[in-house]
Amino acid sequence: MGGGKKVSSEEKKLWATELLIQKNNELGRLPAKDDFDEVTRSRIKAYLGPWPRALEAAGLKAPKKPVPKKKRSDGKKLPESNISGNNK
Repeated sequence: MGGGKKVSSEEKKLWATELLIQKNNELGRLPAKDDFDEVTRSRIKAYLGPWPRALEAAGLKAPKKPVPKKKRSDGKKLPESNISGNNK
């Protein structure tokens, strides 16, 4: 992706997608972040998002199904749990 000409966002995404597909075909498995040098990996993630989303964008991995939010029996959302354990 060099050359000095301005590259559109869509062209960047296409480049990253094609690179992931090419690596998938070359390796015969889903490409891992470590299969790319640091600069290439950073560009793929910049253009397509976090690694799992990048693999989804390239059509190599099925999108993760969203986890439905739990609701109370009366239909209202449950309060967010306090992960730190400091219940006040």
